Amino acid sequence: MTFPATLLERASQVRLFVSDIDGVWTDGRITVHADGTESTTFSVQDGLGVVRLLRSGLEIAVISGRKNPAVEHRARRLGIKEIHLGSLDKGPLIRSMMEARGLKQEQVATIGDDLPDLSMFCEAGLNFAPPSSVSEVRKRADWITRASAGHGALREACNLLFEARSNVTTS
Repeated sequence: MTFPATLLERASQVRLFVSDIDGVWTDGRITVHADGTESTTFSVQDGLGVVRLLRSGLEIAVISGRKNPAVEHRARRLGIKEIHLGSLDKGPLIRSMMEARGLKQEQVATIGDDLPDLSMFCEAGLNFAPPSSVSEVRKRADWITRASAGHGALREACNLLFEARSNVTTS
C-alpha cells in the first residue's frame, strides 16, 4: 500500500503508538459463552505488525475501556509493556505517558474507533481509525485504514509507522 508522503513525514516523528483494543485489534464483537466467559479473536497479521514495529524501536502502549485478561495476555506475548485496562478516561493516561517520556504531541500516534478514544486523539499528533469507527472518530482521524477492525486495520497503521521509520533511517 502506498501512503501519502505528507502522512509519512508526520509519522516519522512518532516515538509512541497508543492503541485501543476493542474495535481495533478485534472486530468489536464480544462472544459470551453460556457459562459467562468471553472469547476474543485477534489477527496473527496484526500481531506481526506490532512485533515489527516494536523491533524497529517504536514503543507501543494499549489502553482499553474493558478489563479483558485475553487482551493483557496477547499484548504481553507480543512484547508490549505498557498496558492499561478498564479505563475509559484515556486522555490523562496518554498525557502521563508523554510526560514520563518527555514526548511532544507530534511524537505520539493513536488508533481508536469509538467516543472514549477521542480524548486520546486530542493528545496525539497523529490519529488512525478503522472504517467501522463512529463518525466523530473518523472525522478526527488523520488516516482511516482501508482494512477493517480485527482484520488488518492495526497492521495497516503499524505498516505506515514502520515505513515512516524506515524512510528516516535510510534518508
